[in-house]
Amino acid sequence: MAWNEPGNNEKDPWKNKGGKNQGPPDLDDLLKDIGNKFGGIFGGNKSGGGAGKNFSSIGIMVVLIVAILGYAFAGFFTIKEAEKGIVLRFGQYAGTVEPGLRWKWTFAERIIPVDMQTTRNLPSSGFMLTKDENVVRVEMQIQYRVVNARNYIFSVTNADESLSESLDSALRYVVGHSRMDDILTSGREAVRQAVWTELEEIIKPYNLGLIVVDVNFKDARPPEEVKDAFDDAIAAQEDEVRFLREAEAYARGIEPRARGRVKRLEQEALAYKAQILLDAEGDVARFNKLLPEYQAAPEVTRQRMYLTSMEKFYSNTSKVMVDVDGGNSMIYLPLDKIMQQQSSSQRATQQSVPAINQSSNSTNTAPALSGRNDRFNNGRD
Repeated sequence: MAWNEPGNNEKDPWKNKGGKNQGPPDLDDLLKDIGNKFGGIFGGNKSGGGAGKNFSSIGIMVVLIVAILGYAFAGFFTIKEAEKGIVLRFGQYAGTVEPGLRWKWTFAERIIPVDMQTTRNLPSSGFMLTKDENVVRVEMQIQYRVVNARNYIFSVTNADESLSESLDSALRYVVGHSRMDDILTSGREAVRQAVWTELEEIIKPYNLGLIVVDVNFKDARPPEEVKDAFDDAIAAQEDEVRFLREAEAYARGIEPRARGRVKRLEQEALAYKAQILLDAEGDVARFNKLLPEYQAAPEVTRQRMYLTSMEKFYSNTSKVMVDVDGGNSMIYLPLDKIMQQQSSSQRATQQSVPAINQSSNSTNTAPALSGRNDRFNNGRD
């Protein structure tokens, strides 16, 4: 049974041995008793005289020295190499400390370390409406660093959150002013640069103490419900680009060849022109030399010119004609056919046949012409 239950008053701790009710102890007496015990530890009773007082003073000095040393050691702190420390004295900005071992007034100053060298990543994504009223999902990520520790802590409530909201705003603005085809295909780099520029313009007035290092355009795709149709459209665009490249390659191959042919024709025309001029000059010079001979012997010169012309004419034909003296008939021998049959059995290729014909013509026409010359000379005699 507990001591405070009814009928158990003999166990009440506040009663003395005589059974009288003493009541709870006095608080002042209890505190005085505790003070006397501590005084006895450091300086003994007051009745100890001068020696007790000296011993009490030494104890107080020791306690003060230990407290001061503990306070001094508690003020040391270290700032890492990649950080800077923001000093707050009674909650107010008091300066920035560099990396290394530092000391602060404990309970009066507070240090906020800020990482200045680490490159941080901040993603942003979502469904956005483009300029041509299409919905596209865009994913982008930026990398940034802290360049001003004081602005990073005190310019806004949360610099990282402010930068995230600015990124969403810049991304939606740029996507809203771009066509979906540009975002999905060829205009990704332009969108990335535009988002970077717009983001810097947004955060500039707020002095966030941050610098954007890079902007990465990770992905852009249409909603899943229309993904197949967009894939077909993108494939068609890729085919169009491929056909254009093939056409350009074909044009680059045709144009040099055409220019080469034009240049060759120009050179051939110039050569033909020079040849014709030289031939004409040669003919003029030859006729000028023949003129005195013609004036001296017109008939002989005329016959010689006729024979020369006929020789040139017959040298270009494969027919051989024989003029029989004292008869009106002329014998025709198809020597070209005979020689073709002989040459076809001796040679394998047909390309050499014209050369054989030309050589045979030149050899066969010479006797005929020489015979005509003899008859002409005999007639004159």
